[in-house]
Amino acid sequence: MNNQYRYKLLALDMDGTLLTDEHEISHETSSWIHKAMKAGIHVCLSTGRAAHHALPYGQELGLDTPMVTVNGSEVWKSPNELHVRTLLDPELVSKMHQIAIKHNCWFWAYSVDKLFNSERWVDSIYDHEWLKFGYTTEDNDVRHQILMELQDLGGLQITNSSTTNLEINPAGISKASGIQEVCKLLGITMEEVVAVGDSLNDLAVIEAAGLGVAMGNAQETVKEAADLVVGTNNEDGIVEVIRDYILKEA
Repeated sequence: MNNQYRYKLLALDMDGTLLTDEHEISHETSSWIHKAMKAGIHVCLSTGRAAHHALPYGQELGLDTPMVTVNGSEVWKSPNELHVRTLLDPELVSKMHQIAIKHNCWFWAYSVDKLFNSERWVDSIYDHEWLKFGYTTEDNDVRHQILMELQDLGGLQITNSSTTNLEINPAGISKASGIQEVCKLLGITMEEVVAVGDSLNDLAVIEAAGLGVAMGNAQETVKEAADLVVGTNNEDGIVEVIRDYILKEA
């Protein structure tokens, strides 16, 4: 469906953006997303979550559009059809695991089929295909030390989805690279994208999009990079984006 609007795609982060702190989509936000879809705007989930953790929300909204999951390591042509997947080098996963053990830090990792963590780890890293690795710690010094060691490893894209974690994808893989793939699938440009988010894993796509939006609860770095700051995830910030910036023109 062609639409007459300047923006053709709304790329939405989930946690801290689309979802309230109770992990729900508010009625108001849902209703405005449906107005956007009715107007011919593509709505795409763009999340650090794995596909099976994102899908229920896509189904709740009735989305049949492409989807970016695990921070861009997977791009889905439609909710159940994989378009492209980029794996982490298992050698790097092994080194990241060693760093976690050394610092006694909580860690987790997404393989293609499940989520593993400190309490439930694998017998052999090389028997699995890896999408993302993460660390969580309240200790700023430990987190900074881990960040330095990760940067020394090279070949990694390092972001976060909260101020207490680090999320690691293959170098060059981000929500921005994911949304670029979605644009190719839809035959549109990054200039026609509105990207909304709250954390460092949203930074690249917020900078690359035609309109980059930070939620009111976003990390400061993200707010500084955005073209626009709206209400928080508990104040229906997404409604502002759709009502005042996407559907305003007609």
